[in-house]
Amino acid sequence: MRTITLIFLLFVHWCFSQSIETIDHHGAKISMEHLLQQYIQINSVSGEEKEAGDFLKKICKENGLHISDFGNTNGNYNFAASVYPLNSNKPNIVFLHHLDVVPETGSNNSVYPGQIKDDKIFGRGAIDNKGVGLMQLFSIIHSAKSHFDNEQNYNVTFLAVSCEETQCEGGVSYVIDNHLNELNPAVIIGEGPSELTAIIGGEFKNPIFGISVAHKRPFWLKLELEVETIGHGSITPISYANKDMVEALDKLTKKKSKIYFTDLNTGILKALGYHKKGFEKLALTNPNLFKSLLFPKLRKQPELLALFTNTITLTNISSNNEIHNIIPTKTIAFLDCRLLPETDEKEFLKMIKKLLDNDDIKITVVKNMPRIIPSDPDSQYFKKYKEAIKHYNPTSEIIPILVPNVNDLGAFRAKGISSYGSIPVHLTRHELESIHNLNEHISIPLLYDGAKTYLNFIEKMQGN
Repeated sequence: MRTITLIFLLFVHWCFSQSIETIDHHGAKISMEHLLQQYIQINSVSGEEKEAGDFLKKICKENGLHISDFGNTNGNYNFAASVYPLNSNKPNIVFLHHLDVVPETGSNNSVYPGQIKDDKIFGRGAIDNKGVGLMQLFSIIHSAKSHFDNEQNYNVTFLAVSCEETQCEGGVSYVIDNHLNELNPAVIIGEGPSELTAIIGGEFKNPIFGISVAHKRPFWLKLELEVETIGHGSITPISYANKDMVEALDKLTKKKSKIYFTDLNTGILKALGYHKKGFEKLALTNPNLFKSLLFPKLRKQPELLALFTNTITLTNISSNNEIHNIIPTKTIAFLDCRLLPETDEKEFLKMIKKLLDNDDIKITVVKNMPRIIPSDPDSQYFKKYKEAIKHYNPTSEIIPILVPNVNDLGAFRAKGISSYGSIPVHLTRHELESIHNLNEHISIPLLYDGAKTYLNFIEKMQGN
């Protein structure tokens, strides 16, 4: 009897694991890689998302999800596809996906969009964010079909939005301003880091996955300096706009950013320390005691340093002048500053002015996101997400982390809504470096690894 029961359970498990591989499309079954192939072939750069949105919405309808439209135009094409209608008012587990991609960077791609080669799929969006979006969608559809006759505790929603890459006024901002109550989110699950050791490099005993609970805030500044002076370049004035701006920026960019240790960002040092030996392990696992030794090492690793400092990057300097012998009277520069969650932007701006040491430079704040409270790493959502990743990566460590970039999760965190970001698969360094780059690609088996992990999270939340 035990043998028969075991065989039956194994059969059920086999059916359960196989069925996630396809969903309905045009009256037939389609695999994730072939659906992603079609999705990638629809060009959807920011501001031109409607065709891709229509395509994805049709897939959702074909598979029985309930659609709520939150904008139907390019630049503001957004929809929710839910297991239950949103007016059911169930607490909602929301998987956040953006339809848009960045433009191609050139004509040097060696493969065409959507090409499958060596068990990989290529094209803009293969990872960011079309590949991840289909991982989410397949998990939601499979969960809904598996429990269609059982009332579940949570609604589960696939939220597709526009213009994440450009952070325009449409997209998630529009959804939050006009449909947040209707959406009724209990938690938002979105894009974030994948396995961390691939990008950090070095030897590690076990994989380390990060789940983002906070992000650095963009604080974008425009600097303008106008100096009336001699117009002809044959005589060099004592003071002129280009020279004075360059000198001020030189003072600013040469200044080493202060390093801050917090409970959140030192977590990654401690996680790395467990893979080391001897004194290096002691220092990393006790970072506050060994700051003087760790600071110089962090400054040599910009990917890590960004988690411990407020960064200042000069992204543009221009005088709008292409004539060699004319001295322009006005120079403009742009700074992409990224602030740690606890940083006071007013104090930061005072520091910028002091370092520039030129009262004639006009500073305008171009973008400033509100401060956020990090999402709780002790919440049930984080714990069950962690368990789901651990289920398919049993030897891995999973840690809450701060990320240096901002994505659409930031808008929900600013509203105090629990928001967690992760791509819960082991991307290679080559795959990570292909994002926003030539020949973006993902290994096809990882699509299914991700979908199964998201499904495991949903099942845990629903108590199944």
